[in-house]
Amino acid sequence: MNKKKIIVGARGSKLAIKYAEIAIKNIKTIFNGSIELKKITTTGDLVLDRRTSDIGGKGEFIKNIEHELINNKIDIAVHSLKDIPSENTKGLVLKSFLKRNYPNEVLISNGNLSFKNLKKNSIVGTSSPRREFQIRLKRPDLIIKLIRGNIDTRISMLRNKNYDAIILAKAGISSLNLENLISEEFHCREIVPSAGQGIITLQAREKDYNILEILEKINHPKTEIMGKCEREVLKILGGDCNTAIGVNSKIENQNISIIAELFSVKGNNRYFCEETGEINMYLEIAKKVASYLKTESNGDYKL
Repeated sequence: MNKKKIIVGARGSKLAIKYAEIAIKNIKTIFNGSIELKKITTTGDLVLDRRTSDIGGKGEFIKNIEHELINNKIDIAVHSLKDIPSENTKGLVLKSFLKRNYPNEVLISNGNLSFKNLKKNSIVGTSSPRREFQIRLKRPDLIIKLIRGNIDTRISMLRNKNYDAIILAKAGISSLNLENLISEEFHCREIVPSAGQGIITLQAREKDYNILEILEKINHPKTEIMGKCEREVLKILGGDCNTAIGVNSKIENQNISIIAELFSVKGNNRYFCEETGEINMYLEIAKKVASYLKTESNGDYKL
């Protein structure tokens, strides 16, 4: 490889930088040249008083980063897989999936109360329609309130008593060494997480062969299968940030299991599917799950 310097682009939040550092550590096992980290501000980071769906969707967390990649300002983009829309951007490719962190959700509450012990009318913060409907299904007596911002911001708002509890991805909490704050941890069957949750993915230009060669060498094959499997469900359903859907896959021996939970637009109807099969058939299994949900819901999940 003749490249002497690689520029890695990521969002500027503490968690995004942590993910970028993990990516860089992996890249350094292959690449001997210098690596520069470029922090990029996205629309999703700037507009915090509205749902993601109201500011353009999940893509608002990656558009500016992808723009830098397309225009050769960076060589590699670091993303949380769950932030990437189901349709890939033309000219770019998700080439490396780093070993998956925790995929599940956790509760952080004032008083360290468990979910079942939260008082009636407690205010729970989330920005996700999926989480909102999942919470209401289990505890209709709770009040759901929009919360946006990075993890530190959300925890600060909780401690300031703007909320009684918040639900977050364990992967982020773990990466920032904040596991001591967890009041309760949910199994993926209790609260089915977002597709791709806990996966860091590295994106490059599809014809930048030198970079692609590096990314291929640090790819974690099982995580790639899980990530692609979960995104296939989203893709078939036409899932976007307005779609309240959770998808999670698990590999055991030579089999892969997928669970998916889909809610109607208003959250009053829930559709669930689970399938298991041989790992080499992962896309076919994902398609089966998505097709079932699509048929059962009859479009009930779309605005």
